[in-house]
Amino acid sequence: MLTIYNSLSKKKEEFKPIRPGEVKLYVCGMTVYDYCHIGHARTMMAFDLVNRYLRDQGYKVIYVRNVTDIDDKIIQRALDNGESTETLTQRFIKALEEDTQALGILAPDAEPKATDYVSEMIALIETLISEGLAYVGSTGDVYFDVLGFKSYGKLSHKNLEALHAGARIAIEEAKKTPLDFVLWKLSKPNEPTWSSPWGAGRPGWHTECVVMSRQALGQPFDIHGGGHDLKFPHHENEIAQAEGAYHQTFVNYWMHVGFVEVNQEKMSKSLHNFLTIRDALAKRKAEVLRYFLISSHYRSPVDYSMEALDGAESALDRLYGALRGLDLSNAAEHPIKSTEYENRFHAAMDDDFNTPEALAVLFDWAREINRIKSEDLSLAQALALRLKHKAAILGLLNDDPDHYFQNNSTQAIPLVEIERLIQDREQARSVKDWKKADEIRAELLTRKVIIEDGPTGTLWRYE
Repeated sequence: MLTIYNSLSKKKEEFKPIRPGEVKLYVCGMTVYDYCHIGHARTMMAFDLVNRYLRDQGYKVIYVRNVTDIDDKIIQRALDNGESTETLTQRFIKALEEDTQALGILAPDAEPKATDYVSEMIALIETLISEGLAYVGSTGDVYFDVLGFKSYGKLSHKNLEALHAGARIAIEEAKKTPLDFVLWKLSKPNEPTWSSPWGAGRPGWHTECVVMSRQALGQPFDIHGGGHDLKFPHHENEIAQAEGAYHQTFVNYWMHVGFVEVNQEKMSKSLHNFLTIRDALAKRKAEVLRYFLISSHYRSPVDYSMEALDGAESALDRLYGALRGLDLSNAAEHPIKSTEYENRFHAAMDDDFNTPEALAVLFDWAREINRIKSEDLSLAQALALRLKHKAAILGLLNDDPDHYFQNNSTQAIPLVEIERLIQDREQARSVKDWKKADEIRAELLTRKVIIEDGPTGTLWRYE
């Protein structure tokens, strides 16, 4: 039984899709004015795992992740660069695609752009005005009347009176209350504009996801996700609009991903403490970065450091090490049934996608494979094939083990020379010239090449 922690109820709930066997999933995507950092990568990675696991369990998943291609930051960056917003956003949409592919994140089934749905946003705003939930301010901008939606705060569990008390006193005169949020903004000179009943302008950020999710998935749909920072006000404001306009539940399960932190501070562009996905991939293999991002539960924060990445790389080495020397092409022929490891793996993932526990199962599995390699090679290969399949749900162990250990190195020693030295060492060992064999091992070690003698033969890897 799959359980999901629902931010709306603040507890784990048994997952019951609206339509049996089908899951409709919407995730707030990127605002494309710059390169994505690894905090963004973590959110995308978390829902990549949700998508992968649900599909592995036999669900038909309709996964939608939007692109915000119009907002204040985009407009300002385009003005600073002296280019159009479209030129800017197209460049970073392409960069987003390249980064997600490099990390092995599966493409969503649909990736709508906000600018393609402006007419639908205008229609939503008109409905909210007719419902008495929106108004035109004195400046001509259109605002949502938060006090008119009685259950405002139910997702973030914030008290409306406390929110008003904590709001700044000096508010825009155009607003009725400090918490009211903009639905339509009149454009300033040199800004992109669309015509509307309230004048030339553009939609507010909180409106787009309501429209795009409803267009793609209907209302209600099963799961809505995003980073923890989107719970309030963005997701709270989505609920207010969707349920206020259409008088029905918007989403059944809300999932929020914890921050990537640096020195216990949220990684963000505004704090200037971020590392782009591209910068991270220039330093580490993609699977190492992926392992690091999923090694903590998706709801918990994870602290970025070189030491943490070193630990992730060492852990991934151990998993790949269990596969080395095994021929998995014939492993399916072994009459092995479901293993305790598979059952434990699914139990972990069914517990709100508990990846730390699922990874712990993989390590127990790998230890068992290493133990029986010398006893029953056929069984070891069958277990390894099963391990590889479950790890793939986490996006791991997709590489050939030898390629993983022997590639992506900055070492200057040519591959042909490594192989020649290993052959010389094997020849020395065959005639019991242990001194020469040890000398060759030592020479390779000075070049950061490690020799490993095992039941399946001699293997090597870079240090």
